Amino acid sequence: MKKLIGLGCLAAALLGGSDLFAQGKVYTAPIGLQAYTFRGSWGKGIEATLDTIKSLGVTEMEGGPIAGMTTEELRKQLDKRGIKMRSIGADYKKLSESTAQTIKDAKILGATYVMVAWIPHEKGNFNLETAKKAVADFNKAGKELKEAGISLTYHNHGYEFVPYENGTLFDYIVKNTNPEYVNFEMDVLWTAFPGQDPAKLLLKYPTRWKLMHLKDLKKGVKGDLSGGTPTTNDVALGTGQIDIPATLKAAKKVGIKHYFIEDESPSYLKQIPVTIAYIKGIKE
Repeated sequence: MKKLIGLGCLAAALLGGSDLFAQGKVYTAPIGLQAYTFRGSWGKGIEATLDTIKSLGVTEMEGGPIAGMTTEELRKQLDKRGIKMRSIGADYKKLSESTAQTIKDAKILGATYVMVAWIPHEKGNFNLETAKKAVADFNKAGKELKEAGISLTYHNHGYEFVPYENGTLFDYIVKNTNPEYVNFEMDVLWTAFPGQDPAKLLLKYPTRWKLMHLKDLKKGVKGDLSGGTPTTNDVALGTGQIDIPATLKAAKKVGIKHYFIEDESPSYLKQIPVTIAYIKGIKE
């Protein structure tokens, strides 16, 4: 009987019924992708682009409605390929004026997260007044989204790390947004580019991070607080200057829910398979 039980467990493991072979690996989450990566492809054929995304092994996405296809049809095409739209993006101004359309789109696509990736501000002058307004807008929109069963996350973009008091304006935003209504999506590149340590920042606010953009920054590139860099500075994970293993270990520790590869470089089709192979190979 013991031998039969042992063989049964082995068979289950071989058939994927056990996480036996995932032991020791840091990255065990589904492979996710940010739709912006394929911004140059959607206009050439939405279904063909989704086929390419599926062929890469992607089963989760962050995106939203796509021009040229109804949101309802997009959901059908995603379902057909076994891809879940976990999160959708929202424009700050539109969301602060009304959450109705965003909620509708999220419901149709099956998304439970909404992310805002940019706070409008004068270039080179992200200041306390702007941060205060963002806090108020996020708390208001986040409350309305939560009432609809959706979580609001703010995606850092680098300019928020302006020094303020004993920290930065990013710290101010985290501390003054209501954790019931507002949480965060870490963009790894836009954390490292302004000089922050992604792993340390994840551990600093362990209960506030829910999503992550997986990106790496070309070696030798010096960052700043601009929130911008040439797209050619996006490189495959593991080939750049960011400590990806430490970041992913911290992300796992704080319980990041979903990870999305975002590769803005012109070479994204070559780089994404390299990125996927790299993160799958990281060991504890």
